[in-house]
Amino acid sequence: MELRFELKQLHLKETFSIAYGNYNKRDALLIELSHQNCNGFGECVAIDYYQIDFQSFVLKLKEIKPKIEAQKIIHPKDFFKFLLNLNLHPFLLSALDCAYWDLFGKLENKSFIELNQIPSENSVESSITISVASVEDQIKKIEKSGWNKFKVKCKSLNKNDIERLLKLNRNIALDSNASFTDEDCIWLQENTEVQKFSYLEQPRPIDNYHVLKKESFANWMADEDCQNIDSLDELVPYYKSINIKLMKCGGLTPALEMIKKARELNYKIMIGCMTESTVGISAGCVLTGLVDYADLDGANLISNDYATGNFAENGKIILSQKPGLGIELK
Repeated sequence: MELRFELKQLHLKETFSIAYGNYNKRDALLIELSHQNCNGFGECVAIDYYQIDFQSFVLKLKEIKPKIEAQKIIHPKDFFKFLLNLNLHPFLLSALDCAYWDLFGKLENKSFIELNQIPSENSVESSITISVASVEDQIKKIEKSGWNKFKVKCKSLNKNDIERLLKLNRNIALDSNASFTDEDCIWLQENTEVQKFSYLEQPRPIDNYHVLKKESFANWMADEDCQNIDSLDELVPYYKSINIKLMKCGGLTPALEMIKKARELNYKIMIGCMTESTVGISAGCVLTGLVDYADLDGANLISNDYATGNFAENGKIILSQKPGLGIELK
């Protein structure tokens, strides 16, 4: 097996504004694993509020390259156990895990969905993100869009804006990226109209969720509070829903385990994304048959996508039907 990697840059179609800041581009790290003329691809992106340092990732990849290339082709779940012994950051672990699933499927001539017996009909639709702006501009974008589901970013709580969004009678979720106060959360979860929002994501900074009540009108969804499977038990009294992102939890292999446990704990589940190319989005798409919500618009927000594969078209998840994760570079 051969390992290659390359630093890339993703350019956004327009400035993306969230509570954490404004962005025009994202750095990405593309991973390629090859064997017998088959190539598997994985990706991670540098997100500043996760303090991602790609230089340390590159040094780590150079260090572990001989160990990876010495590995025989084994089942992806066994390969993941091998990766766990290499002391990798979850973002890098995810890129390698996804690349190996893609490679393994191509070698077996089977899709990830076939290999894991995942239902692929009637997958949930993805939302598209409406970045922070005046509520007038956000409403214009919603009304002009061909998508049916929207995740509206907000920075702090404006009650008038909330009321205007509710009056649209559209499928809308709110994501404050931890910018709501305790008082904001109490007002929201006691407001019967708020149950019209499909979910309200990560209202407070990490570990400040104790004001939230699961049995309230708000469908609180944990994002940064829910990093991996170890988070699930603790969050039960506070959150109805969780956002699983492959880079947070370490890839497709742990995501499958996380979905299984989250179902046992009666969570609603979303498969989410960051600003990613079709390499990253293709991996998320294969899990949509197992979840209640999807937010897989990352590749739709960039102007220089360098891959083809699974994708969201006006919200509908389109699966490539090709082996592995269906990823090919342009």
